[in-house]
Amino acid sequence: MNDAFTPETLARQIIVRYRGTGHTRFALPAALCEESFAAVIEDSLRSLPGVYRATLYRRQGKLSVYYDPHACGLGDVARCLHGTVTSPAAQKHRETAIATMTQRLHAAHPLQWIKDKTGNLKAKAEDLKTKAKMLSQLASAQTKGKKVMQNLLTEKSVTNFFNDIVVFYLVKTHWDLINQKWLKEPLKYRNAWLTTFYLVFLLVRYRKQSAKKP
Repeated sequence: MNDAFTPETLARQIIVRYRGTGHTRFALPAALCEESFAAVIEDSLRSLPGVYRATLYRRQGKLSVYYDPHACGLGDVARCLHGTVTSPAAQKHRETAIATMTQRLHAAHPLQWIKDKTGNLKAKAEDLKTKAKMLSQLASAQTKGKKVMQNLLTEKSVTNFFNDIVVFYLVKTHWDLINQKWLKEPLKYRNAWLTTFYLVFLLVRYRKQSAKKP
């Protein structure tokens, strides 16, 4: 048998985690928490006079014992536990527990576990990279939007906008006169035509000059 799993070695690995009046807790090595041996430990402690509850929590590796302090003490509980672990009568259960634990350890694939964890980390890294890219694109779009708004609110843009509004208003206001009178009698309304051409000339010249400025 491996020296790490001898009865005395296993017994020395038992640690008292808590001691109070009528209650104590032990931390047990994994080999003693296997189902085949856990039941032996619980039955042995429950048979000790004064002990009225003994529960081994296998997953936590914790043994909880409640006893009547007037009937027995912590020393009695510890001796009973040590005797159970090292008892020749419990050797078969002990060997079965050790074999079960060894098989489970051999069946585990630490390399596969590492690969799975690495794969999960890579997936999380890709997800973070994608989110960072989206945030960068959003920030870039916001910056471009701000630049567009700044360009729209320049003095030049505002002036052009109001010039267009004035032209549109004048055309709309005089549309009927243009169709019904100015086009039919252009010489009679030559002053109106001259004014119109002059305004169009000024507007076109202003737009050309504005386009040349950086």
